[in-house]
Amino acid sequence: MLDAVTLDQLRTFIAAAEAGSFSAAGRQLGRAQSVVSQTLANLEAQLGVRLFDRSTRRPTLTVVGRELLSDAKLVACDMDRFKARAKGIAGGLEPELDVVAHVFLPTAVLTTAVGAFHQQFPRTPLKISVEGMGAVIEPVLEGQSSFGIRAPLFTEQPELTSEHLMTVPYLMVAAPQHPLAQFGRPIPARELMRHVQLVLSDRSKLTSKTNMGVLSPKAWRLSDLGAKHAFLKAGLGWGGMPLYAVEAELASGQLVALDFEETRTNSFISLAAIYRTDTPPGPAGRWLLDELKRAAGNP
Repeated sequence: MLDAVTLDQLRTFIAAAEAGSFSAAGRQLGRAQSVVSQTLANLEAQLGVRLFDRSTRRPTLTVVGRELLSDAKLVACDMDRFKARAKGIAGGLEPELDVVAHVFLPTAVLTTAVGAFHQQFPRTPLKISVEGMGAVIEPVLEGQSSFGIRAPLFTEQPELTSEHLMTVPYLMVAAPQHPLAQFGRPIPARELMRHVQLVLSDRSKLTSKTNMGVLSPKAWRLSDLGAKHAFLKAGLGWGGMPLYAVEAELASGQLVALDFEETRTNSFISLAAIYRTDTPPGPAGRWLLDELKRAAGNP
């Protein structure tokens, strides 16, 4: 009996559970309420369990129904991914490839991959935006970008598929003349709060009210990593930077790594490629994504 369960039945089950009634699910699916009700009754008979409690005015999910709903969504999502990937492969190359990358992606990785892409797809126009935080995620969610490279932020969007790309060492720094660089011992939180912290920000609606990593009430927000780098070297504040961007200054003494008393000073930022599950990258986008992995040392 279980082999007879269809994807249509699972989609009807999901629609009824999310809509809150069989009639609302029918309107959503373009079917009569009686058809929805019969489809779900058949599904319950095939599974041998009750998915909905019909003893109340509006049917509600049973305990078993709630447990199976997440599995049904996974099955439907996998099928969407399967069909969308087949469609992408059959549809040929994209007329244009739009990619948005997080500012923490090393420039060398990006240029290496793009150089190889140009050799492989010389006639495919390529548009690359470099953004921070939520500004990477929004264009992907809205279907404006084929894929994006994000840091670990807002990772629970069920409509997005994520593939690990690389990890980037990240540390807190300041100019040698800055008071925190001359503190002489692990810096307590109260001391950090006395000084301007330079914070990377963006214009995304997703992150408009987010204060990730802000440890000082005296925060200056910059939307450009290069500007933040220059402010740090000028001694205008302290803040975090990817190691590759400040390695030369650390070696020359233009910047100093800070050691905090109560907070992890040095860490790693994980970068991942993301794309909409229902519209994965086409052949050119898939090739570039894989090339980025190779350039990052993640074949």
